[in-house]
Formats: sequence, structure tokens, C-alpha cells
Amino acid sequence: MPPRLALSRRRDKLCRMDSTDAVARLAAELVAIDSRSSRSNLAIAERIEAELGGFEVERLDYADAAGVPKRALVAHRGPPGGYALSGHMDTVPETGWQADPWTPRIDAEGVLHGLGSVDMKGAVAACILAARSVPADTPATLLITTDEETTKAGARAVAASALARSLGLRGIVVAEPTGLVPVRGHRSSANITAIAEGVQAHSSTGQGRNANWALIPFLAEMREIAERLRRDPALQDPAYDPPFADFNLVIDNHGTAVNVTPARATARIKFRASRRLDPAPILDSVRAAGQRAGVAVEIAAEGPPPELPAEHPLVALASRLTGQAPRTAPYGTDASELQALAPCLVLGPGTIASAHTPHECVALRDLAAAVPLFARILTTASP
Repeated sequence: MPPRLALSRRRDKLCRMDSTDAVARLAAELVAIDSRSSRSNLAIAERIEAELGGFEVERLDYADAAGVPKRALVAHRGPPGGYALSGHMDTVPETGWQADPWTPRIDAEGVLHGLGSVDMKGAVAACILAARSVPADTPATLLITTDEETTKAGARAVAASALARSLGLRGIVVAEPTGLVPVRGHRSSANITAIAEGVQAHSSTGQGRNANWALIPFLAEMREIAERLRRDPALQDPAYDPPFADFNLVIDNHGTAVNVTPARATARIKFRASRRLDPAPILDSVRAAGQRAGVAVEIAAEGPPPELPAEHPLVALASRLTGQAPRTAPYGTDASELQALAPCLVLGPGTIASAHTPHECVALRDLAAAVPLFARILTTASP
């Protein structure tokens, strides 16, 4: 092994040892703050800002569609340029949890358990420690978003940020859980909402109009689209696993009891596609099906799927530092919006397999390993 590489690896090992306690403490403190997307995230934003002494911080305040106050953060220290590290503060709901999701627990194996531990408060803690660790004359930027799990509104606010746009960033590392394997591209979502209206009544009277009956013909056509996406090679992308697009359906009668005629039936579909697939014909088919069924259809699309070639300087840098070949991923991240600022790579600690589950967790050794890796990315003057 070349002496410089051996020295660098020894330095990274020492950094991981020093980082484990610090990243464990900060990650646990962030997990303990309830920041589900449906709630205000001001408490966790303020906790994060308290860690950013010496950074210029831009607070990006807005209200979500329900009027809930939200805040994204852009923080920078040092000269302009360089790379940025990005993570989100919000989490999915606590569905299925048996233990308290906001009581962080570190088990005997050194694994942190709690809602948001891997997706992605642990990674946010690692990003903060990495940015603080680099020399003061090194550009260090943090892009901390919210509403990543829902609308990507926080990422759009960051992409429009005056501070972020003034920096001339060369690239952004979105620290979602990838097992510290570089992800050069992923799918992007179109969120489809279809609403059928009825008339509420006691179901025994026959006086109501059941909204579900209007929704069913629409759902039958949606099933045909989902099956076509899975079986038609022309609609698939072999660079992704699975190669077919996501077309996931959730149905809601808004708490209606079984003896009440539903006045409203809502179907929500998440349609995720890679850059190779033109989503327009699929979305046109969805709209046409809504018109035929008399169902109101709304579509909110994210930015285009982010995808960098394997030879892109940021991808090549991450591959060299991790020793891992780049790949693609079937999920989505804030990169779909942040790519408006600079090219985006997804690279972070932990595995997506435990995210969005009632047993979410991340190994502290993985968080600690991310700190020197992120710091090396920030301090690399040229790929």
C-alpha cells in the first residue's frame, strides 16, 4: 500500500474513533425530536442551527399546504465553491412502531434505534460533524431540508436560496442511506391524487351515493397501467433494480365507518420513473381515465430524475474514496430538486432496507465512517 494512502487510512480510522461518541450523541438528540412531515420542524431546525457556530446560516421559512410552519437551512463557512452535504430533517409517520419511536436506544451491538435514525438524522449528524471538522479555509456547505418525505418543498426552497445560489457549488452529496456506495442516479416521482365525490348518508337508507363506486372504474384502469409498466420492456430501464417503474396505490375513505355511505374516496399513486422513461404518456393516460370515470385528478411532479454518468468528476471522486463502483437506485431523494443548484450524488451511511419500517436503525460505526469520508469530499480541491 502506498505510504500516503496508508497514512490517510490511519487518519480516517482515528477520526472514526473520535467521531463515534460525538455522532452518536447528536444523532440520538435529533431522533428524540418528533419531526414527522405532518408537524412543524422548527424545534429540530433550531437544534441543528445550535451546532453551526461560525457558519453563515440562511433560514428558509415557509408554511406547508396545511399551514404548518416549516424551516429549511443553508449553512456555509469558508470561501465559495466546493461541494455541499445535504440531508433532511423530517421523517415518515410512526406506523407500526411498538417501542417509543422518539426514545433513541443504542443496543449492545452499537446500533442506534429510533424513527429517523437511518432516514436520515444519523446522516445529518455525520454531515454536520464533517463540515465542522474541515479547515476554515475549505468551503463547507450544508443544505438541510424538510418535507423530503412528502412534497420536496424544503429542497425547492433550498434550490432557490440566495445564499446557496451565490456559492457556485461544484456538486452536492445527498447523504441518504446507500451503505456508503455511490448512487449516481435515481428515479423521480409524480404524485397522483384522484378524488371521487359522493353523498354521505346512513348506509341502510339507500339515500346516499357511494364515492367508491365512481372510483372503481378509474382504479381498474390504473391496475392496467401498473401491469403494463411491469411487463412492457419498452417502459423499463435495465440500469435499475427493479427495472420497472414504481406505481404504488393507496386508497382512503377518510375514516368513514362501514355503515356510512362514503362521501369522498381518494386514491393516491406514487409514480416513480428513471430518466429513460418519458412519463408524459403514462400521465396522459391517468388524466384520461379520470375524465372517463368522472374523477378529479391532480398531478404534482418533482424535478426530472437526477442521473450522472459514471465518469462524472463527483461520481469518480466518490468511487475512488469509497472503493465502490457507482450504481443507481429505484427510490427518490431531494436530488430531484437540488440538482437545479449543482450535480448531485447520493451517498450515505446505513441501509435503505430498515428505512420506513418500525425497526429503523443504523450502526454507529457506519455513521462514524461517514464523517471522515464526507470531510475528505469537502477538502478535495479537484477530483
